[in-house]
Amino acid sequence: MDVVPTGLVAEDQTPTGRFTTATEVRPILNATRGNWIAVREYNGKDYVYVTHLWSWRCGLAAIAIAVNDTPFRDWPMPPCHEALATPNAILDDDPQPYLTFEAGAVQSVRVQLIYDDLGMDAAGFARGDVLIP
Repeated sequence: MDVVPTGLVAEDQTPTGRFTTATEVRPILNATRGNWIAVREYNGKDYVYVTHLWSWRCGLAAIAIAVNDTPFRDWPMPPCHEALATPNAILDDDPQPYLTFEAGAVQSVRVQLIYDDLGMDAAGFARGDVLIP
């Protein structure tokens, strides 16, 4: 992995039934790999969304992203909301799950995941494969 935040420690993998561990979310993210990110042209800009990954973030320790040929950069996630019935929910006060770029600038996106058991996964996407209307 190109970007791994320091100090990560593997978390307990006892399934909770709330999808808050790598054991629970890894099969979902593997099955939905094509949905990890999306690119959208909107208001004269390119938007890169990671909403799908954030929806399963309670089983993740870190996400890194690289657009086109740029180096990977860590993309901090909002906290897992353990006190709620839906700990993976994205709340109004959470950061936005997107980055913006010049219109037409995003041609490819690479993503690296570190699960909370410290397992890793990666995928790359061409613009045309993840472009949404």
